[in-house]
Amino acid sequence: MQLTVLSHQMVPACAAAMSPVLMLLGGFLLASPGRASDGSAPTTITCLTRGVDLRKERADVLCPADCPLWQFYVFGNVVYASLSSICGAAIHRGVITSAGGTVRVQTLPGQENYSAVYANGIQSQVLTRWASSFSVAGTKSGALEAAGRPLSTARPSTGKRLKKLLEKKVGNKDCKADIAFLIDGSYNIGQRRFNLQKNFVGKIAVMLRIGTEGPHVGVVQASEHPKTEFYLKNFTAAKDVLFAIKEIGFRGGNSNTGKALKHTAQRFFSLENGVRRGIPKIIVVFIDGWPSDDIEEAGIVAREFGINVFIVSVARPTTEEQGMVQDVGFVDKAVCQNNGFFSYHIPTWFGTTKYVKPLVQKLCSHEQMLCSKTCYNSVNIAFLIDGSSSVGDSNFRLVLEFISNVAKAFEISDIGSKIAAVQFTYDQRIEFSFTDYTTKEKVLSAVRGIRYMSGGTATGDAISFTTRNVFGPVRDGPNKSFLVVLTDGQSYDDVRGPAAAAHKAGITVFSIGVAWAPLDDLKDMASEPRESHNFFTREFTGLEQIVPDVIRGICRDFLNSKQ
Repeated sequence: MQLTVLSHQMVPACAAAMSPVLMLLGGFLLASPGRASDGSAPTTITCLTRGVDLRKERADVLCPADCPLWQFYVFGNVVYASLSSICGAAIHRGVITSAGGTVRVQTLPGQENYSAVYANGIQSQVLTRWASSFSVAGTKSGALEAAGRPLSTARPSTGKRLKKLLEKKVGNKDCKADIAFLIDGSYNIGQRRFNLQKNFVGKIAVMLRIGTEGPHVGVVQASEHPKTEFYLKNFTAAKDVLFAIKEIGFRGGNSNTGKALKHTAQRFFSLENGVRRGIPKIIVVFIDGWPSDDIEEAGIVAREFGINVFIVSVARPTTEEQGMVQDVGFVDKAVCQNNGFFSYHIPTWFGTTKYVKPLVQKLCSHEQMLCSKTCYNSVNIAFLIDGSSSVGDSNFRLVLEFISNVAKAFEISDIGSKIAAVQFTYDQRIEFSFTDYTTKEKVLSAVRGIRYMSGGTATGDAISFTTRNVFGPVRDGPNKSFLVVLTDGQSYDDVRGPAAAAHKAGITVFSIGVAWAPLDDLKDMASEPRESHNFFTREFTGLEQIVPDVIRGICRDFLNSKQ
């Protein structure tokens, strides 16, 4: 573990006399891990240790800090299949955070129908059945692990102040978000209400607990022409943000909110301006009255950029004024999703304090940020299915079950991830393309409806066909492309050339072989590094165990492509 040394002057001279179980470092002290209920120390595990790896019926384990959430594969909710990562399940359950900690693991019998639930930044997956399960709970002795605690000295208040100062600088680590406040600077709002709006934004900034590892904020003013007042990178302390907001001057002019929203979506969130990879991007749009221009197109642009748009409307237009509004339904058309979560109404700028906390809670609900670009909602996955006579009808059903289990992990929609399927023998048949189905339910129904072809095996031709006819029409789209090839035997044609062409077209290929599939063919088809992009199982029943590896591989490649 690494800790930043704050100052050698913060360490009192009496520290040398402290107990050897305590390690002193830069004014902080690390305690040995909390004891288990039976007096023994908890077992230290890795981010990827699974429930099945434990040999005890009940055990206390110590999860490390800063495990990448995308690495976890978790099946179920409350009761988890033992195939799941223990630390991933503990974070999913809310027992610990990404800072790590002690977890009590209880082994349970296996079951059927492990459910999929998104919680605390982790999407758990569906699993039809598994032989054993486990549950996770907190322990009473987990307070001192991993993160350390302020040094206790003859002046304990100094340690407490130091801890508070450090926490204040770091910010709210449970609310990491990059937020642009798009404030109304038009004649609609006027100077007086403009100042009240600034006060409201300042209160939000304070409650968000801005910090180096917490939320970052910037401000854009909408009027005749948009103006960026300050960027995400400019300030990481609430007091500095408050001062910057106070200094913002009223511009006046028409309320061209659509123009300002489009400007913010396209130009504000860049690496040069301080945006962080893997952190939800949010625009909070304040509208006093109604916009002077079209806001719907700007909302579409924001969604395409993976930005979650919230609309905070104040003083909605009266019945008499509605004739002046270009589109009365402008709020529903601009927000990330028209589900009520992304729209927030305040009746007046006076007495807004009571509206601060509910809005902050929304902004910190990362699991609700449906427009954020993640591996779950920003990929196109095509499955290339071997329908040759060597597979057989019963094994073909197991292949379709594998496809369904992978597809269930992804957020399928018209603006999210998309699934396609092609079956091949000597010929190829598009079962459905990326644009045919835009809901998970319809995709899963379509997979169940695929009929077994039976015939020969021409995998190379099938890869070329899929690259051209399935990926070709969505070549210029925003999603990253993946091809999963499933085959059980030797191809009668060359696979190396077609696979290389697919790689060159920007398609990441995972090859999965069963039974007699040659390992050389699997490696030739797979993307680099080939070792992590090809899988083999002797039996079709083994496909189920490959599901989490494929999902994790897609997420890993997606994140690598963003770096």
